[in-house]
Amino acid sequence: MSRISRRHLVFATTTLVAAAAAPRLAFAQATAQAPSGPFKIDPLPYPTSALEPHIDAKTMEIHHDKHHQAYVTNLNGFAKDNPAIAEKPITDVLANLGNVPEAIRTGVRNNMGGHANHTMFWQIMGPNGGKPDGEVLAAIDRDLGGMEKLQADFNAAGGHVFGSGWVFVTVTKDGKLALETRPNQDTPIMDGKRALLGNDVWEHAYYLTYQNRRPDYLKAWWNTVNWKAIAERYAAAKAGTLGV
Repeated sequence: MSRISRRHLVFATTTLVAAAAAPRLAFAQATAQAPSGPFKIDPLPYPTSALEPHIDAKTMEIHHDKHHQAYVTNLNGFAKDNPAIAEKPITDVLANLGNVPEAIRTGVRNNMGGHANHTMFWQIMGPNGGKPDGEVLAAIDRDLGGMEKLQADFNAAGGHVFGSGWVFVTVTKDGKLALETRPNQDTPIMDGKRALLGNDVWEHAYYLTYQNRRPDYLKAWWNTVNWKAIAERYAAAKAGTLGV
């Protein structure tokens, strides 16, 4: 009886260890088998800890490496059987979603929109982002009532997004700015516009630090804005070369 019990104990221990490892193995296999393809996610242009204490490193890691990567992985899955969605610029596809096959249209809308929004998001943030000046500041003063009013209106709009979505400052080719919100992963690109800057108000963007305190996140986020990058985006918009 003693030896049988020991054998049972060894078997039970081995089974538990295998069971505990199974989720990790399944995740590794799923990652290895994720569709590769024409859509890529760029690495962050700064360390994940660079925006602390305003956005914590773990949030940045999960947001970029898991959430954004999922959109890219899904897009590559769609492109495997529908290569035409990768043959044109993302901006053209999003501005003409009616041309995307109906069977994948919603998936492309959500995932390509998420890819475009997040690509912009990483680019317009950074440590030591400075302050707006020059043409950007002049446009903010002219169209949005100055920085103080912009921040108050932007934060209020972001706070009123129901559920998940984004708040944007859009820019036209003549440099005119406007404020708008979008649900889910919709983007101004879908209406032929461009985002000068935007903030993600999905809970995954802030919940580890701020929990349900979205207004605190919106207020703190301004400390992460890279105004040099935004000035470059503004110049590109006026030149007609701004992409996502």
